[in-house]
Amino acid sequence: MSASLSLSAVSLSIQGQPILDHVDLELKKGEVLGLVGESGSGKSMTALAAMQLLPQGASLTGVIELDGQDLTDLDEAALCRLRGGAIGMIFQEPMTALNPLQTIGHQVAETIRIHRGVSRHQSARLAREVLNRVGLPEAHFALDRYPHDLSGGQRQRVVIAIAIACRPKVLIADEPTTALDVTTQAEILALLKHLVAEEQMGLLLITHDLAVVADMADRIAIMKDGRIVEAGETVALFDTMRHPYTRRLFEASRHVPRGERRRAEGEPLLEAEGIVRDYRLPRRAFWHPRRTHRAVDHVSFTLRRGENVGLVGESGCGKSTLARAVLGLESLQEGRITLLGSPFAGRDILPEPAARRDVQVVFQDPYGSFNPRHRVERLIAEPFHLLDRPPHGAVRRARIERALGEVGLAPADASKYIHEFSGGQRQRLAIARALIIEPALIILDEAVSALDVSIRAQILDLLADLSERLGVTYLFISHDLSVVRAITDRVMVMKDGSIVEEGETDEVFARPQHAYTQRLLAATPLIDDALARRRDRTLSR
Repeated sequence: MSASLSLSAVSLSIQGQPILDHVDLELKKGEVLGLVGESGSGKSMTALAAMQLLPQGASLTGVIELDGQDLTDLDEAALCRLRGGAIGMIFQEPMTALNPLQTIGHQVAETIRIHRGVSRHQSARLAREVLNRVGLPEAHFALDRYPHDLSGGQRQRVVIAIAIACRPKVLIADEPTTALDVTTQAEILALLKHLVAEEQMGLLLITHDLAVVADMADRIAIMKDGRIVEAGETVALFDTMRHPYTRRLFEASRHVPRGERRRAEGEPLLEAEGIVRDYRLPRRAFWHPRRTHRAVDHVSFTLRRGENVGLVGESGCGKSTLARAVLGLESLQEGRITLLGSPFAGRDILPEPAARRDVQVVFQDPYGSFNPRHRVERLIAEPFHLLDRPPHGAVRRARIERALGEVGLAPADASKYIHEFSGGQRQRLAIARALIIEPALIILDEAVSALDVSIRAQILDLLADLSERLGVTYLFISHDLSVVRAITDRVMVMKDGSIVEEGETDEVFARPQHAYTQRLLAATPLIDDALARRRDRTLSR
């Protein structure tokens, strides 16, 4: 196989700050190359360098070739013809990669129309076909839907559709399944595998999930501090693991730390009774009746003080909608929510400002939940306005620095802007903002999905420690079942807007009763199983 994409001695600095240091990579046709490393190691900047999508003040040296053509010699017009056509990219954060003012059909069709030169009618037809291929069928996902109508996982599938629409020679996938549940992740990875085999496309798969690359990648490169510290064929690399950093990532992937687990016997903190949330859908035609979609269907549950409750389910099952309803950000058609015995949210009830301080949230998309015009110091201090006496001066600064330190960031980070951080670091900032006023309840919507395995372990330990010391209650929404198992006392399984199974976490995971729960557990990727399958495939050749 000849090389589709190669990077030779690529070094990158931004405003004098070194980012990449003599990176050498070679991606061959029909091959999957996994690029693995912790948050901030340089993985995403390697991808942006390959696409020649570098920020102002960037200085790059070395050679980047696509089918023998040096991309560093091309002007912007030539690069625009290549991007989206010969080389595609799936970005890490779907909401920031999509235009919120344009329909999903328009955004997929636009790429096809520009690079393939077809008519609007043909591009719309082809857009429909590619959306079907990534699991967004026409019956539920019409071309006229907007990104905000979709869940995080569904938006990621739209981004994947845009990237593969023109059948590129090289596809760079930067954390393509971070926002996806385990069953959808398996479907998307299978689709990417099929494209690689069918189109002989080269796939650069950037991820912090070693279980994914162990199953997907033909070769793996391990990145640390902007350097490739170890590389080789997948099985051989994991069999030897010469570099201590590789061994540390491997061990962190196999074992998720279990926080302090206890049976909560505190008073009811939040009670939800018969919650119903419907969304209006666009009319298929002017004379057709208005349609609705029921996202949450008569859901009831209780959260007690000091307990951790997990909410799991596939993308689009209603988890995030339920979270927004609990936060008082969604109006309800039926049902009510009480906080500490007082009405909190309902059909005609809005949360009082004093009650809002007791409930904070960490959203799924860390970049979209911050104002990019403000510095970190202001961003994570936003909940202070809910306090009767917000801190000022040195006290305020000390609390901000303490919050940063608790999530593994430095005091100097307070003066930076959000775009200066990696995806995982942005999520840590979101957690710091939720923790800063020590609320009674924190809703974590995929709070560690963007974090690498070692930072994830630190955050889970931190959350467990805060729960133990401060009695904080968590509603932990996640598609990562290993994370839910590590930190929660109880778990609720959601499907099509309803809770289909619930119980103590260990009991549900050990003896799942519902067929849907069994399917979720079976789809959860495990690195040892992935390596065993790859060894079997190697022996059978």
